[in-house]
Amino acid sequence: MVLRVLLMSGDNKWFTEIFAASGSAFGLAITKKLDEVKSPFQHIEMFETTHFGNLMVIDDVIMLSSRDNFLYHEMLSHPVLFSHDKPKNVVIIGGGDCGTLREVLKHTDVETVTQIDIDEQVTRMSEKYFPELCASNNDPRATLKFDDGIKYMREAAAESIDVIIVDSTDPIGPGEGLFNRAFYDSCRKALKPNGILVQQSESPLIHMPLLKDMRDAMTDVGFSALQTLLFPQMVYPSGWWTCTLARKEGQFTGFRESDAEQANFNTEYYNVEVHKAASAWPNFMKKALNSK
Repeated sequence: MVLRVLLMSGDNKWFTEIFAASGSAFGLAITKKLDEVKSPFQHIEMFETTHFGNLMVIDDVIMLSSRDNFLYHEMLSHPVLFSHDKPKNVVIIGGGDCGTLREVLKHTDVETVTQIDIDEQVTRMSEKYFPELCASNNDPRATLKFDDGIKYMREAAAESIDVIIVDSTDPIGPGEGLFNRAFYDSCRKALKPNGILVQQSESPLIHMPLLKDMRDAMTDVGFSALQTLLFPQMVYPSGWWTCTLARKEGQFTGFRESDAEQANFNTEYYNVEVHKAASAWPNFMKKALNSK
């Protein structure tokens, strides 16, 4: 269960998200509520914070802040794109704040990006309060659809996509169906033979059973190789997050280091050294995931 509280301390009010299952919480000092909307799917709120810029909260769960969202968006996009030999056709499931879309479109070899998010209001709120994340929304290579991503993948043509990025919320509410075998099977069928799926896979410290279940499900439907990468994400539970890549065929033997080194775009976190380091697992992960 996730709970939220608003507390007063001195001159500031604090938005605090309580993670009851792990006996922990995270809070940010806020100056005011900027906006809110109740869509047919969820309750979206925007706050102004004292040190982290704007804050988006969905159904009482922190989604992103101005200050640290680059960590998540860069790690969900650049490692998978540089792990593919030639990513031309990309699909993003979720990603309504459009930060991942912006990062994907930095790659000039990407020809088309289709983003499917079920809730248009997430994008409209992001356009208003995170305009920097939506700077590439009108790129001619981009198509934004507001629809059911599970249905979209189920109906996608076989072997039609190079890279699928699942930029989802937690596996509750609208995001619940993005963490099961049926969805992964649809993704695998839609990928070209050299295609790669990547999905945010929660915290290795407090969500290990979920991470293991995700990896097992990906393997069960036929993905030939998995790679879970670690990165910091302060506003998420434990401050430590992961994404998991799954290859349709072949193994993860490296990535296009030279292209990543010579990339003609700016990043705040991602680089070749970070990419390499992100694949190193602590011993507790190796033990939990039965990996040497």
